[in-house]
Amino acid sequence: MKPASQFSLLLQRRFAPFFWTQFLGALNDNVFKTALLTVLTFDALSWTAMDVGQLNQLIPGLFILPFMLFSASAGQIADKVEKGRLARAVKLLEVLIMSVAALGWFSHQLWLLVAAVAGMGLHSTLFGPVKYAYLPQHLKTDELVGGNGIVEMGTFVGILLGEMLGALLVVHQPWGIHLVALGTIGIALLGCAMSWKIPLSPAPAPDLVMNWNPFTETVRNIGFSSHNRPVFLSLLANSWFWFYGAIVLAQFPQYAKVYLHGDHSVFVLLLAVFSVGIGAGSLLCERLSGHKVEIGLVPFGAFGLSLFGIDLYLSSTHYVNVATVDLWQFIVLPGSWKILFDIVGIGIFGGLYIVPLFALIQTRCDPQHMSRTIAGMNILNSLFMVVAALSAMVMLRCGLSIPQIFLVTACLNALVALYIFTVVPEFLLRFLVWALVHTIHKVRGIDIDRIPANGAAILVCNHVSYLDALVIAACAPRPIRFVMDYRIFNLPVISWLFKTAKAIPISTAKENPWIMEHAFVDIAKALHEGDLVCIFPEGRLTEHGEVNPFKNGIQQILSRTPVPVIPMALRGLWGSIYSRSGGNPFERAFRRGLFSRLELIVGQPVNATQASPEYLRHCVQELRGEWK
Repeated sequence: MKPASQFSLLLQRRFAPFFWTQFLGALNDNVFKTALLTVLTFDALSWTAMDVGQLNQLIPGLFILPFMLFSASAGQIADKVEKGRLARAVKLLEVLIMSVAALGWFSHQLWLLVAAVAGMGLHSTLFGPVKYAYLPQHLKTDELVGGNGIVEMGTFVGILLGEMLGALLVVHQPWGIHLVALGTIGIALLGCAMSWKIPLSPAPAPDLVMNWNPFTETVRNIGFSSHNRPVFLSLLANSWFWFYGAIVLAQFPQYAKVYLHGDHSVFVLLLAVFSVGIGAGSLLCERLSGHKVEIGLVPFGAFGLSLFGIDLYLSSTHYVNVATVDLWQFIVLPGSWKILFDIVGIGIFGGLYIVPLFALIQTRCDPQHMSRTIAGMNILNSLFMVVAALSAMVMLRCGLSIPQIFLVTACLNALVALYIFTVVPEFLLRFLVWALVHTIHKVRGIDIDRIPANGAAILVCNHVSYLDALVIAACAPRPIRFVMDYRIFNLPVISWLFKTAKAIPISTAKENPWIMEHAFVDIAKALHEGDLVCIFPEGRLTEHGEVNPFKNGIQQILSRTPVPVIPMALRGLWGSIYSRSGGNPFERAFRRGLFSRLELIVGQPVNATQASPEYLRHCVQELRGEWK
């Protein structure tokens, strides 16, 4: 059955009320902040005698400050309290904050508005851990990427609409302030109403003892996450994205005004195309990942962030306009579309980068520690954003132009990505698998959900080509330990690839009994730890396209560790350049074409007591049918 579109989640109660609750929160944050910044920029004297430049730096800082101070406590609360109840409490707090802000608007009291900014920062801090810990409780594994993509799209669309709405409403004379004050209360009430429809989401750790010290709890959270290396590196990679984004977005106002010589509408255009890019990239993740958590997209996203960041610098150097222009005048100028294309590209690849990271954290993090892990990530994000602001200030003081800041940031991104993917090569390995299978062949998985999402199992499959393991790995919803010939495992240059994938080398008893026995021990250990292990029981590639007799190794494995066996069949690889079919290999490649269709079909699990080599071979032959 073809998986349902990710947009179908918007019609389901387990997702829709939560989505609209968080969307309206992001919208309201930005309506209020943008309206306040607009008023202070264009009508500062009627509100305060303070320096406007200082206020424009202070207000975003006050919004971020609660993330640093209260995220640790917010994570504990989200793990301890039922999430629907907590969401409703946070939304009631938002109504109260917007009421205080309305009082500030009507009474012309700037300190009340500034207090409301900090209050909305606290609101976002409390809702943040709920936002990402909620999804794995209500979505299946194959829905997580799509769900995260919609949430990220909704967040950036909410930010964009909020900024546009806030800027438009507040300058509407003579009712601008009234429209903002009443409008933000209305949005808060609507979000509160949606939160009452969020379904029951039990707390994973209701007996958790709260630690109210934000510093010790932050250290403890990050220390706990550091024991799970892929999760911890994903947290850092996620925070790096906010560093990259904070630097780029912070330059947009001056970039639009000073470098592109545009008015406020040009700045809004830059924000709009960036948000559209993020939304498109986030939604594209589900299609490119095949409805599973595909961390191979993370290196792809990182590559795009650097590529389009560097190209944005090059495009900027070719922009020669010096006259002040509005949006419509800007888009007809030579070079403007190239700049917009690069900004959209940064957004798209940013979405491809960030969504799989969220999904990986959600699937590999301890469920009882999920919210606290997300809270620790929010603290790291805040710190990285502060460092980003300081870094941009240093680069500007050193005389770098804004396009040069884009260039330096893009180059730094390449170095950071290279470091992360070297330390955790699983990212790069998955990218190589994804790229090879999705560029050379069109792979279709049938009944992939029969591969268990958790727990140990043995996968058995026909052995048609040298590409078999890559096709299986690309379709599978979780990592697989492949058993492979020790001579191939030890090949120079590519042996690191097999070691990174945690493949298990094996030999026949005649060739090397020690390697064979060690392989069975490793297989038993992997199954004991709950891993998936894939073997090709034929023992060698087919030379005629038919399924060879299965060897007895499967019985030796099951005698030590009786686990379910999942028969699978590959179809469409026989006759390819990677198989042992006869004829000129180049002729075979051109005859089949580069984008030939492949299928991996998964059968029903077989009990260990029934899993004889003959029966499993029969199952694989039935699955494969006549198509080789």
